[in-house]
Amino acid sequence: MIREDGELKLMLAAGADANHDPRTFTFPIGEAHLAVIRADLARHLLLWSAVLPLCDAAGTRGQLDQNAAVALLDPVLLSPPSDVDALFRRIRWDRIRLVAHGAGIELLERGQVYEAMRAATERSNDKRAQEYHASRRRAERGVVLGPLDAAILRYTGQFLHGATIPRRSPDAVDPALLPQVMRVIDTAEQACAGMRIGLDPRRGHRATDKCDWDRMAATVDAAVRRAYPELVDDAVRTVTFLMCSEAADRSKSAPVEDDEEATDDHGKTALSFTDDKGGEKKWVRDGPRTASAEFWEFVADRSAGDNEVFTIEDEEMGEGIQLHFYADSIARITTARHGEAGSDPQYQVEYRLVDGIGGYRNLVSAFVRGGCAALEQHGPWMFDVADFERARRQRDAR
Repeated sequence: MIREDGELKLMLAAGADANHDPRTFTFPIGEAHLAVIRADLARHLLLWSAVLPLCDAAGTRGQLDQNAAVALLDPVLLSPPSDVDALFRRIRWDRIRLVAHGAGIELLERGQVYEAMRAATERSNDKRAQEYHASRRRAERGVVLGPLDAAILRYTGQFLHGATIPRRSPDAVDPALLPQVMRVIDTAEQACAGMRIGLDPRRGHRATDKCDWDRMAATVDAAVRRAYPELVDDAVRTVTFLMCSEAADRSKSAPVEDDEEATDDHGKTALSFTDDKGGEKKWVRDGPRTASAEFWEFVADRSAGDNEVFTIEDEEMGEGIQLHFYADSIARITTARHGEAGSDPQYQVEYRLVDGIGGYRNLVSAFVRGGCAALEQHGPWMFDVADFERARRQRDAR
């Protein structure tokens, strides 16, 4: 409470300016209003709840509608409880603020706002408010959680926010429900045992393979729904998210060589890697890492929305492969005739569609081990560009 030029005013911080700093608003009140605010916590909080939407309406630079704020004083602070309830059925008010200060939720839902505030507390319980808000969001989607559903969401830390990275938090679960939760988790773990989510260097060093993620998620989803058909979608999704995110983390923390599907023993001795932006990297067998590992690190370092064509070339053998990430395709290039008497060599180019990063890894490993000849078994390969483009359009249409 403050006085400006002898006038008693209520000051509160609410909303935010363009810099996300709190805004301060004031509006005049009378001595009778001040006496109630000081003596009656319930009415004090009800007034706060009623004024906050007016502050939000002011936005980042607008002025508080003081007439509307003043018009709330008598009905909220001085009127009988029934009139207070009637007012709150007509106006916008901040329900979450009242829940945070201990309001009875069932009474609030029935419109008995004044009665609900008999349990009001001075201290705010933000966790209670967050859980109430999360439950209302689910109710708006038609989702009602059972005890096991809620326990699973608490275990993964996603009860409040579905976008939160899941984690294992057994201490957050009611001990009586924890054994049931662990049986659900065990079902999910058994379903995806042996599955992995590899890295996708086309999108940087820590991006994961979307196809692997979707495959694991579908496997876990089917197993959990089959074993526990009573679980709601939110609970099943959080379990699949937990399994997939943990698998992805294991890949991100593993050395690059551990992510290889095959070693390069008895393969090429020297290779050149290039991209569409003039980048180049040389690899020789005497180095500490495999050619595949070096190539995918080169891709992770250089790949971008405007840099999606990468080449591996064996200059000595006169052959190479060109990866077209933008089109999910690859070309293998062999020297059909070497240049003679100053003439340019002639190359044979064949094309193939590729199924995700896993397909690319297989083809790169095969080329590194045995050159273009080793790719024959990974066909079919198409010579005609028109045939290839037609096949690509048909695949994309599917």
